[in-house]
Amino acid sequence: MSSRTPWNLDPAFTYLNHGSFGACPAPVLEAQRRFRDQLEAQPVRFFVRELPALLAAALVELADFLGARPADLAFVPNATAGVNTVLRSLELRPGDELLLTDHAYGACHNAAAYCAERQGATVVVARIPFPLTDPAEATAAVLAAVTNRTRLALLDHVTSPTALVLPVADMVAALAARGVPTLVDGAHAPGMIPLDIAGLGAAYYTGNCHKWLCAPRGAGFLWVDPARQDEVRPLCISHGAGLGLRGPARFRAEMDWTGTHDPSAWLAVPEAMRVMSALLPGGWPALMERNRALALEARQLLSRALDLPLPCPDEMVGSMAALPLPPSAGEAPVWPEDRGALQEALFHEHQMEVPIISWPAHPGRVLRISAQYYNATEQYERLAESIKMAEDFSLK
Repeated sequence: MSSRTPWNLDPAFTYLNHGSFGACPAPVLEAQRRFRDQLEAQPVRFFVRELPALLAAALVELADFLGARPADLAFVPNATAGVNTVLRSLELRPGDELLLTDHAYGACHNAAAYCAERQGATVVVARIPFPLTDPAEATAAVLAAVTNRTRLALLDHVTSPTALVLPVADMVAALAARGVPTLVDGAHAPGMIPLDIAGLGAAYYTGNCHKWLCAPRGAGFLWVDPARQDEVRPLCISHGAGLGLRGPARFRAEMDWTGTHDPSAWLAVPEAMRVMSALLPGGWPALMERNRALALEARQLLSRALDLPLPCPDEMVGSMAALPLPPSAGEAPVWPEDRGALQEALFHEHQMEVPIISWPAHPGRVLRISAQYYNATEQYERLAESIKMAEDFSLK
């Protein structure tokens, strides 16, 4: 662990990809270890007598941070599990439509396609322009894809491949006026941008705690509007289903216990929030603004150095930013072993961890950078120089 930050990141690498899997500070990992020790000291006592109160206390602190009631929240392993939970709880009919955007996270698109196919429904993809000059273009693209058969819209709060902070409040309101409920995939939002989930007006909201909140991996949450909690069932039906409960009571009873697992990542979420809020005197607002300012500075720096256009206005940037690169001249990368020539060169030759994403499809690609407390301007300057030296980038 360096003297400057509480992370145990490999000092041999320049880590500019916090957005993919996060990075957990050492004090938070220590808190998780203490919960694991507590579990192993007396497993029956822990699961039967201690865990319910510990989970409830952790949800109270998380709910306060998210702008939600604890009763409307449940822990899930990650946002992908949250999306799957909602989609697989839907009762669709042949001809119904699930609305996504072409910036949706691939795993969640796959989940929507799976659920639609099983029930004879269809996935409709709204094409949000990229580059774009105004957030209203994103809203207009989504609304243009709505029909009288749209049963749910899945919206990313912050898009994964293109790092756009979408105007979800405007989108949710406009869709609600058309009778379309929304599921917001907020995988990147908690800890990146201020949230008021209960006030957003969405039907469902799911997010990760392991990304910008820096909790251990395996910590995510699902928020469900109280009026819809009777409809949502966990991916794993367990003991809570036999209690004869309905509505919000069943929601929590079923979601809190889906079988024996290690809940230490969930219980360490409050410690992650405390550790991160203590990094700067201004707490979370100062940290979010610091990271966003660094992301904006970094994308300007890369845009000038690499002669790349800025693809969106500043207001659509959070703690990540994406820049379209010239098309790749190589073969399409095969996930997960092959990450493409440019990303491999940056990793092996320059010890830089930064994603080059095939989007919207090969040979198109974007460079996505992250800005966390442990990052600094000189790292992006080195990234620009390293990209200019890479053979694949010069093939324009």
